[in-house]
Amino acid sequence: MITNVFEQIKKINGYGQEFWSARDLMSPLGYARWENFAEAILRAKESCKNSKQNVENHFRDVTKMVLVGSDTTRKVDDHALSRYACYLIAQNGDPKKEQIAIAQTYFAIQTRRQEMRDQLLEDTKRVYLRHEMKTHNKQLAQTAKQAGVINHANFQDYGYMGLYGNMRQKDIHIKKKLKKHEAVLDHMCSEELAANLFRATQTDAKLKRENILGQQKANQAHYDVGKKVRRTIKELGGTMPENLPISDNIKESKKRLKNSTRKFLPNNY
Repeated sequence: MITNVFEQIKKINGYGQEFWSARDLMSPLGYARWENFAEAILRAKESCKNSKQNVENHFRDVTKMVLVGSDTTRKVDDHALSRYACYLIAQNGDPKKEQIAIAQTYFAIQTRRQEMRDQLLEDTKRVYLRHEMKTHNKQLAQTAKQAGVINHANFQDYGYMGLYGNMRQKDIHIKKKLKKHEAVLDHMCSEELAANLFRATQTDAKLKRENILGQQKANQAHYDVGKKVRRTIKELGGTMPENLPISDNIKESKKRLKNSTRKFLPNNY
């Protein structure tokens, strides 16, 4: 069993996020000099960049106060590291050091575990939101029919156009590179599903609240709600829905959740 020294030096910030101090990590990885360890960090940052990851999300430059003499302290450079950053540092460390080999194994397993937890969390949200989307789309269709909507496909397109910058459902298909038989909603990530769910529920409420009647007015209401949701996303600095990454079919999320009780990794790390 690998000594759990890396968990012992782990810190938690005010947002509940875990991180490691590079200064604290240096010794367990077998480095005595900061200058040598800093070279491993630079190589790790380059690996992070080459992996198309945002370096600043994993390596945050900070300073730390250290004791240099009797009651004397001074500021030194440090880095707040994510678990992934620690893994990359171990991968780019001196392979001759036994501590590096141990760290490579430890952080590789822990990083994989975190990836699996993140995937299952995303799967859980996707399955829930897709079910909610199905339920509320039916409700919206019923409300739209009562409002006098005859061409429901056209009505739906107006909602998508508002939310997706004048893109109809067929345009989203092309943008996402989906096949004709693939449903757009079945390939949305949880963030995109949530935006569409908000669009659907608020349009349903608007049609009822304002007693909107007629195809044209209902179309416009759906468009306006979608556009307002899009504007909110932009104001919050979010990614526009058409630019969010495509997810695998929702069926795959359901399969992973069904099999999530299986043990993929040993428990002795």
